[in-house]
Amino acid sequence: MVSENPRDSAVQRMFDRIARRYDLLNRVISFRLDTWWRNQAIQTVLKGNHPVVLDLGAGTGDLTFAAAKAARGNGSFIGLDFSARMLWLAQEKKFRARHGDKIHFVLGSALVAPFHDAVFDGVMTAFVLRNVSDLTLFFANAFRVLKPGGKFVSLDMFPPAEGWFSLLYGLYFYRLVPWLGELLAGDRHAYKYLSESVKQFHSPERIADIMRDCGFERIAMQRFLNGAVCMHVAEKSNSPARGV
Repeated sequence: MVSENPRDSAVQRMFDRIARRYDLLNRVISFRLDTWWRNQAIQTVLKGNHPVVLDLGAGTGDLTFAAAKAARGNGSFIGLDFSARMLWLAQEKKFRARHGDKIHFVLGSALVAPFHDAVFDGVMTAFVLRNVSDLTLFFANAFRVLKPGGKFVSLDMFPPAEGWFSLLYGLYFYRLVPWLGELLAGDRHAYKYLSESVKQFHSPERIADIMRDCGFERIAMQRFLNGAVCMHVAEKSNSPARGV
């Protein structure tokens, strides 16, 4: 599935290229903290018995599989992504995964999510927002498919607050990470894009504003590593929805 948007198409091709090394680089670059952050997000979105949960931009399925494991096989978990190679790897993992029968993957765009309205108890996404060409449309689709009373959670990377940590972070993330991408994945360009996408991204407060404009309420933010990673948690009200 190739997007007609040139930026989306370029990002899609990039993720197809680095799919095989994607999980490895995530662990190396984050010093394995990415697993802990995902678990924090999962704890906020798993509510009630037999939840039906959507992972937008599922990639190789790390967040989807972790959610199914945390739910101990209760519920259903759908991963949506527009990279066929990423989903192919996710499908490979599914055959070896515990509770794999509760997990399904769908090839498609989060900007035109191929699901009916109000069908998911929770919607989650991890390290996807910076790659999205239209965040308003992304959040509007997440809001649309979420049931009233359901929760949305997002993890992503942002420039950290100014100070000594931001100086060290800049040296590591903007200079060393592209080199690691070339060394371990053979693709310096992709990991230079990663660094630049963080440097040029919106503030966490601006992301919260866009979510609010799309109808989400009770938006809360939690910062990790001095703001280098931020988790947004929001709800869809039980009251009649306003226009999005």
